[in-house]
Amino acid sequence: MPRTAKAKIKWSELYSFSCFRPNPAAGGPAPVEQRLGQPGFSRVVFCNEPQKHRIKPFKYSDNYVSTTKYNLLTFLPKALFEQFRRVANLYFLLAAVLSIASLAPVSKISLVAPLVIVVGISMIREAVEDWHRFLQDLDVNSRTMKVHVGNGLFVEKAWKSLSVGDVVKVSKNEYFASDLVLLSSSFEDGLCYVETMNLDGETNLKVKRCLEATLNLNEDAKFSDFRATINCEDPNPNLYTFVGSLTFKSQSYPLCSSQVLLRDSKLQNTNYAYGVVIFTGPDTKVIRNSTASPSKRSRIERRMDRIIYILFSMLLVISLISSIGSAVVTGSEKLKWWYVQLQEDNSFFNPSDLVFSGFLQFIRALILYGYLIPISLYVSIELVKVLQALLINRDVELHNEKTYKTVKARTSNLNEELGQVEMILSDKTGTLTCNQMEFRKCSIAGISYGGDVNEVDLAASKQMNIDIERYRFGLDGSDPTSQSFEMLEFSLADASTEKAIRDAEQGVDNFGKEKSRISTSGEGIVIKGFNFRDDRLMDKLWIGSSNVTDMIMFFRVMTLCHTGIPAEENEAGKFKYEAESPEEVAFLVAAQEFGFQFCGRTQSIMVVKELDPSSAIEVEREYKLLHLLEFCSSRKRMSVIVSNEDGRIFLLCKGADNIIFDRLAENGRTHQQATSLHLSSYAEDGLRTMAFAYRIIDTAEYEKWNKIFTEAKATMGPQREELIENASEMIEKDLILAGAVAVEDKLQKGVPECIDKLSQAGLKIWLLTGDKKETAINVGFACSLLRHDMRQIHLSTRKEAESRNSVEALENDILDQIEKCYRETRDKSNKDAPLALVIDGKALEIALRTDVKDEFLRLAVSCSSVICCRVSPKQKALITRLVKEFTGKTTLAIGDGANDIGMIQEADIGVGISGMEGMQAVMASDFSLPEFCFLERLLIVHGHWCYKRISKMILYFMYKNIVFGLTLFYYEVYTAFSGDVLYDDWFMVMFNVVLTSLPVIALGVLEQDVPADVCLQFPALYRQGQKNIYFSWERILGWILNGAVSSLAIFTINIYALSPAAFEDLGQVADLSHMGAIAYTCVIWTVNCQIALILSHFTWIQHLLIWGSILCWYIFLFFYGALPPGYSGTAFHILMEAIGPAPMYWAVTLLVVVTSLLPYFIHIVIQRSFYPLDDHLIQEMKYCRKDITENEMWLREQNNSKKATHVGFSARVDAKIRHLREQLQHKKR
Repeated sequence: MPRTAKAKIKWSELYSFSCFRPNPAAGGPAPVEQRLGQPGFSRVVFCNEPQKHRIKPFKYSDNYVSTTKYNLLTFLPKALFEQFRRVANLYFLLAAVLSIASLAPVSKISLVAPLVIVVGISMIREAVEDWHRFLQDLDVNSRTMKVHVGNGLFVEKAWKSLSVGDVVKVSKNEYFASDLVLLSSSFEDGLCYVETMNLDGETNLKVKRCLEATLNLNEDAKFSDFRATINCEDPNPNLYTFVGSLTFKSQSYPLCSSQVLLRDSKLQNTNYAYGVVIFTGPDTKVIRNSTASPSKRSRIERRMDRIIYILFSMLLVISLISSIGSAVVTGSEKLKWWYVQLQEDNSFFNPSDLVFSGFLQFIRALILYGYLIPISLYVSIELVKVLQALLINRDVELHNEKTYKTVKARTSNLNEELGQVEMILSDKTGTLTCNQMEFRKCSIAGISYGGDVNEVDLAASKQMNIDIERYRFGLDGSDPTSQSFEMLEFSLADASTEKAIRDAEQGVDNFGKEKSRISTSGEGIVIKGFNFRDDRLMDKLWIGSSNVTDMIMFFRVMTLCHTGIPAEENEAGKFKYEAESPEEVAFLVAAQEFGFQFCGRTQSIMVVKELDPSSAIEVEREYKLLHLLEFCSSRKRMSVIVSNEDGRIFLLCKGADNIIFDRLAENGRTHQQATSLHLSSYAEDGLRTMAFAYRIIDTAEYEKWNKIFTEAKATMGPQREELIENASEMIEKDLILAGAVAVEDKLQKGVPECIDKLSQAGLKIWLLTGDKKETAINVGFACSLLRHDMRQIHLSTRKEAESRNSVEALENDILDQIEKCYRETRDKSNKDAPLALVIDGKALEIALRTDVKDEFLRLAVSCSSVICCRVSPKQKALITRLVKEFTGKTTLAIGDGANDIGMIQEADIGVGISGMEGMQAVMASDFSLPEFCFLERLLIVHGHWCYKRISKMILYFMYKNIVFGLTLFYYEVYTAFSGDVLYDDWFMVMFNVVLTSLPVIALGVLEQDVPADVCLQFPALYRQGQKNIYFSWERILGWILNGAVSSLAIFTINIYALSPAAFEDLGQVADLSHMGAIAYTCVIWTVNCQIALILSHFTWIQHLLIWGSILCWYIFLFFYGALPPGYSGTAFHILMEAIGPAPMYWAVTLLVVVTSLLPYFIHIVIQRSFYPLDDHLIQEMKYCRKDITENEMWLREQNNSKKATHVGFSARVDAKIRHLREQLQHKKR
C-alpha cells in the first residue's frame, strides 16, 4: 500500500490508554491556569510573531549553541589563569620580574624568553583545540530548517537564526533545532513519531500529538494568518514534563509533554510536522541538561605540581644556605684582604649591613638555582602530548573502513590519563549497540528454530571438545531433532581419552554437516533486521511440518499484532516497514521472509499475503481490525482483536513471557515448559524475548465485552484508566501459547571482546541507560557484563513505600534493601560469588540523595557489574561525579548522544562515539571513537604507552635539572658563597633549549616498553598505570636522590681531578672557564647517557637525537669559541686551544660519566634480577624469542597476566564450562 502525502489512519480511534493522549489530570485547564504567570511559569510566546521577541520583556536567548571554553573576550584572562595556576610558571614569572633589576646573576633574556615561549606555546595549543570546537559548533549551528517568513512562505534558515515564536516545518528524518510545540503533522489527527535516542537513549519511537484546535494547520498557506499565544513554564532541565497553555481564537487549551518536541530528537515515520519555537539555544531542555566544558587536568599533572613544591622547597633551602653562608663569610676577616675588596661601591652589596646583603644574596640564589624548577618541562610536555595525539589520530588500527572515521584526540591534556582508568561508565544505545534489531530465533509449539550457537558456547565447546549445540538441546530433551544424539563423556585429564574423543567428535561433526538444522544456503544474502538461519522454516519448507497449524497461528500473531505501516516496496516485492518500536519492524520483516507479508492497513482493515500450506501459494487476506490494546510499561503486553473473512474473531497477544504465561488457559500450556527453557537460553545469549499467544473469541462474548470496553473508553475522569485496564483483563485471558521470539539488539562489532580485555586489565564497567530494565539486562548478557551464574541484586521502589507518598519512606525502603544486600555480599559464603547490581530510575533518584548515596555507592563498588536503567542525562552526570569522588579512581565516560554530554564532561576522561546520533557527544568529549571496540586499543596500548612515556619523561626531566642545578650550588659552597657562576650564560641557555631537549621529547613520543600486540596479549601491564607504579612517590624521591648523587659525583671528581695537577703542557692549572666547560661536558654526557639507560625501545631517531645532542655540544663550543672575545668572553678558542688537546679533559669526562651512572646501573641490575616487574619479564621473553621457541611458556604467562574477573567474554566462557560440567556430572549420577 503506497504512502500518500497525508496518512489516512486516525490512530486516536484505536488507542485506548492515556500514555498516548494528553493527560487531563496532569495538564487540565484548572491546574495550568493556577500555575501560569507565577514564578517559574512566566514565559510568553507569540506564535508566528518572532519580531515581538526582539525587545524586552519578551526578549529571549537566540538559538546559537556553543561548546567552546573561550571566546574573544575571555581567551586571554582565562588562558593566562590556566597557565599561571601551574606553580612553576608562577615562579618563573616572579624571576622574570626580578630580572628587570640588576639582582639577576644571569642575563635577562635567559629568564624572560623561556617563560614567554612556554606560556605562548601552551596558549596557542589551547586556542587551536578550542578553534576546532568552534568549527564543530559552527557546523551544527549552520544546519538549516524551513521557517515561516510570512504569507505562507517557508524558507531555509540556519539553526542559529531561529527565534522564539518562529513557525517551522520539519521533514522526515530531520532533527529539531529547538524545543517546539507541535501544531500539526502529515497524519490527519496530528500524530507524529519522534526518536529521542539523543535524549534518553531509547530506540523505540515516542508518539506525540497536537491539539485538536490546530489540526487544520496542515499546509504552508494556512500559516499566513496564524496567530496564537503560548503561556508556559520557564526554561528547565525536566525532559519528561511540561506545563503550558495555548490561546488560539480566544480559546485556551492546556499543553503537556505530549505536544512538545525537544531539540536533538528526530522526526521519524512522519512525512512532515509543523511546530512553533518555545525554547531556543541555552534555554532548550537538552542544553539545560548539559554542563559547561570543564577544565580537566590529569592526575600526573596534579602530582607534578606537588613535585614542583618539593623542588621549590629544595630551592628555598639551598638559597637560604647560600644566603646564610654569604652573610657569615662577609662578616669574617676574609673581606678585609685587599685582593677581595670591592673596587667601587655597589648598592646591592654592603658588607657593613649583613642582613640586607644576605637577603639580596638570597634573591640572587633564587634566580640562579632556578634550574631546579624545570620550566621547559611544561613546554616539552605540551609538545610531546600534541605529538602523542597525532600518533593516536594516525593509528591505522583505529580506523573504521566502513565509515572512514578514525579516533580523534580532541584534547591532548589527558593522554597519560588514558593509562590509569579504573572505572568506565558507558551508555548503551549507539555505544554498545548499533541501534538495529535483528530477528534471530523463535520457538514454535515447543520446538526451537534458528539454531545459531553464540560465541560463548562455541568457545566453551572448543575447550571441552564437544558439539555444544547438540549438547544443549540434548540435555533438556525438548528438541525432537536432537534427541538421537548422545552426549560424549570424557575426562580432560586423560590424554588418551581426550584423543579418542577428538577422533569420535570428528565423525560426529562430519555427520552434523550433512544433517545440520542451520541453513547455509542463504548466508550470502543480507536482509536488514533478519539474521535467522534454519532450513526448517526457510524457503516454504515449514508447510510440510506436522505442526503446521501452530505455525500458521504463530505467524499470524507476528503479522497482525503491531502498529507498523509498510513504507515502500522494492523491485522484488518486499516491503520496508515503519513502526513505533524496532522490534515490531524486525517481526514484520521476519514474517515476510516466512511467507506472511503485511501489505497495508486502513482505519479498520489489515491486508496480509499468507502462504496457503495446502497449495503453497500466496493468498491475499483481509482482517478487520476491531480493537488495539496497545503496549504500555505497566501492561508489558499488546493485543489486537481481529476478525477474518469467515467472521471468526481472534485475540492476538504478545508480551513479556511471565505476563503471557499468567494468562494462559489450561489447554494452552502444552508447550509452556519447553518454551520456558528456550526463553532462558535466548535470554542467556543476550537476546530480547517475547511470548506470543492467541485465543478464539465467541461472537456473543465479544459483543458483551465490546459494550463494557466502549463504556470504559467513553468514561472521563481519573477512573478511566482503571476501567480500561479491567476491561482488557476480561478479554486477555484463557490464551493459547503460540511460541516465543528472540530478537537481538545488535551489538557493535567487537564489543564483547573489548569488554573482556578491559576487564582482564582491571577496569570495572558500569552501564547507564535510559532503556527499561529488561532491555538493559539483555544487553548486559549480550556484551558479557552479566552471566547466567551471576547473582543479580535488583533495587527498585516497592509499592508499599510508593503508596505512602513520602520521600522519607522511599529513602528508608531503599536503605533497607541496600543494607540487606550489602550484608549478603559480606557473608563468607558469598564472598567470591559474582554480583551484579541492577537499579531503575526511580530507585536511583532516591539512592543518589545525600542520606543514601554513600551506602548505595559502597554496595555498587563491591559488585562486579552495575546496570542503571531509566537514567536521565542529569542522573548520568551525577552518578559519574559521585563515583569519581567516592572511589577516588580515574573514571572514563563513553556515550554517543546528547543525553551523554553531562557524564562525558563530568568524568576524568570523556569519550564520544561518532556514530548515528549526531556529533553532540563528540563535541563535548576529550576523545572520539568511531566504535566502542576501539576503546580497547586506545586504553591498553596508547593509554599504557602514554602513561609510561610521560612518567619517565617527567622523572628524567627532574633528574637532569637537579644534576645541572646542584653543580651550581656545589660551586657556590666551594667558592665561599661568592655568588659567582660556574657556567657561561650561553651554556645555561643552551642546556634546556637545545642540548637536552630533543632526546627527552623522543622519549615522550616514541618510547615503548613492549609492542602493541604484546600489550593486548598481556592486559596485566595496564595495571601498572592503575597502581601508578612508574610515578609513585618512591620513584620520584629515588630520581631526586639519583640526580643529587650524579651532580655530586660530577662536581667532586672535576674539582679534585683538575685542581691539584697541571692541566696543560706548560704547567698551567684549570681556571674557571676550563672548569666550567669540563664540568658542563660531563653533565651533557651523563644526562644523555642516562636517557639511553631509561629507554626500552630504540629507533634510529633516538640514536640520532641522543648522540647528536652530545655532538651538538662540541659543535656549539667550537663555533661559540670562534667568535671574537667580545662575544665569546672567556670561552674564546676554549675547545681547540685549551681543553680539547688536554688528555685530562677526556679522561675526566669518561671517569665522571661511569661513576655518575653506576648507582642507577646497579639498581636496575638488582631489580631485574631479583624484583622484576611484569614488563621486565615480558621484555626478556620477547628479546630471547620465547614467544616463538617456547610458545607454551609464552601462553602460560599470558594466562597468568589476565586478572581474575567476573565479567567479560572469557569469564562467561569459564562459567559456561563449569555449568556444562556440572550438568554432565548430574547426568552421570
